[in-house]
Order: sequence, then structure tokens, then C-alpha cells
Amino acid sequence: MKKLFAEFFGTFWLVFGGCGSAIFAAAFPELGIGFTGVSLAFGLTVLTMAYAVGHISGGHFNPAVTLGLWAGGKFETKEIISYIIAQLIGAIAAAGLLYVIVSGKSDFTTIGGFAANGYGELSPGGYSMVSVLITEFLLTLFFLLIILGSTNVRAPKGFAPIAIGLGLTLIHLISIPISNTSVNPARSTSQALFANGAFIGQLWLFWIAPIAGAIVAGIIHKTFFDKE
Repeated sequence: MKKLFAEFFGTFWLVFGGCGSAIFAAAFPELGIGFTGVSLAFGLTVLTMAYAVGHISGGHFNPAVTLGLWAGGKFETKEIISYIIAQLIGAIAAAGLLYVIVSGKSDFTTIGGFAANGYGELSPGGYSMVSVLITEFLLTLFFLLIILGSTNVRAPKGFAPIAIGLGLTLIHLISIPISNTSVNPARSTSQALFANGAFIGQLWLFWIAPIAGAIVAGIIHKTFFDKE
């Protein structure tokens, strides 16, 4: 249960901090943090919680990470479902509280896109389904290579959360205009449930592409890099 609570709180913080920065602060009048600030916020959520609870659960906070670690031989099959459920509950709880906060604003009329992920008309930059699919696949693949490499027994000790957090920051710097950046099915699901628009209908891509990328990364690392 300690592991599952760690995954719950870690995923909660990722969604609340990352998506919260996009919702509240990205375009705040005249003093908005912009894409760079949102990218840094997502990276900081993972970095901070990896240090806080990573030693308890491994610090996945993402179904794609769980499955990528499994594919890389670093996680047991029997724990996959419970981890993903804990991650989803944490993400949805965070999104629910974000909704409550947003709806309490004095001039609130609609929830809007709510930092949800999408393609086509729902992409921030109008990118196609194929463009978003390729982007999410590749960026999750490299995210898992960073995770698996930095946590390898031969890697420098104690620095993995920094590499992983900065890796996620870079991923967001690249892809916010393309898909609003997912690389995390739990984060995509939580926002789509509350967003105003057809985001639920596009949610399949933000499960399939990140998970596929993560599994391929796990296989690559296990085959080529996890050797003496």
C-alpha cells in the first residue's frame, strides 16, 4: 500500500502542478509564465516527487513508465494493474480539484480546454493526428530511455531525478504546441474527463502512442544498454 500511495501522491502532484501551471499561470495577464514556465513546472513535479517518494515506489507516476519499465525487465507483471489504477486515481483527483478552483473564479463561464491533449482542431498548433502520434511515440520512447539509463546500476548515484525532471521539461518545450504534451496516459485521461470539447474521443491516441513508445524503449534498453 505504501507503493500505491506513493504513486497516487506523485501522479496527483504531477497533474496538479503541471496542468495547474498551464491553467492558472501560462497566460496570466502580462505576467504569464508561458510555454517555458509550464515545461519547467512539469519537470519540477517529477523531480521533486522522485526525490520524495521515488525510493518507495520507484516514482513512475505514469502508466507508460510502468509498462516501459516492465518491458525493460525492471518491474514485475503482478504490480502493473495496481500501479496504473493508483496513478489514474491520483490524476483524476488532481484534475477534480483544479476544476473546483477554476470554477470559483469570479468571471468563470466555461472550463475551456483545461490543458487537455488533442490533435487536429484540438491541437494547440493545429497538428494532425499522424504528427501527434509520431511526436508522442518518440518523446515517450526517449523519456523511458532517460529513465532506464539514469536509474541503471552503472549510472551515477542520486542524480536520476534531475535527469528525468529535465528530460520531461525538454519534452514539454518541444511538444506543447503540437499536442499540449502528454507522454502520460493518466495525465491525459484526467484532463479529458473535465475539459470542454471532444477530447475524450481522442484519448485513445494518448494511451496507445505513449505506451507503445515506452515498451519499445524498454526493449531497446534491455537489448542494447542493460549489459556489462
